[in-house]
Amino acid sequence: MSLRTNLATRPFYNERAVQAALVAVAVVVVAATVFNVWQLVSLTTRDRTLGAESSAADARAQTLRQQIAPARSGLDSARLVEVAAAVREANAAIDARTFSWTAVLNWLETRLPSDVRIASITPRADTDGRFVLAFKIEGEGVEAIDRFLSALDGTGRFDELLVRQERETEDGTIEATIEGYYRATPAPAPAVPAAGAGR
Repeated sequence: MSLRTNLATRPFYNERAVQAALVAVAVVVVAATVFNVWQLVSLTTRDRTLGAESSAADARAQTLRQQIAPARSGLDSARLVEVAAAVREANAAIDARTFSWTAVLNWLETRLPSDVRIASITPRADTDGRFVLAFKIEGEGVEAIDRFLSALDGTGRFDELLVRQERETEDGTIEATIEGYYRATPAPAPAVPAAGAGR
């Protein structure tokens, strides 16, 4: 009894379906890349505009500071409040110059949890002239939002981080708004006691 085998045949593969899937994935990757490049160019342009505005604000702030000392004695309280508001505005513009979109975007690229998506980032100055960053994010659950909050806190660049709004959408994702005071330079890391200290 002999076993007959036809070595000339090969199994049928659905190559068209595989090629169509690869093309679809490639289209999605290209679209995402184009969107990211567009966002980066847009944010970089905005960063440059803010830099130019803050340079002008530097000069304005310097002028206001020089005018405050001699003028303070002759000002009534209403005028003094007006000048103080102008100084806060100038200081806020100076703080805006130290804010770097590049630094924030680089940080997000390396530390953003995979189950969190950022919808928007909004910088602003509060009434005291402190610089605030607000993140609108979407996460796959409350734990994802907590991981993002911890990641922000771990940069050392934020104070008083708070979740301002949080709601669950119909598809089960969590939408949240997180705000915190932003520092241009990170806070120093706490000192770690040397091994054997205190013995």
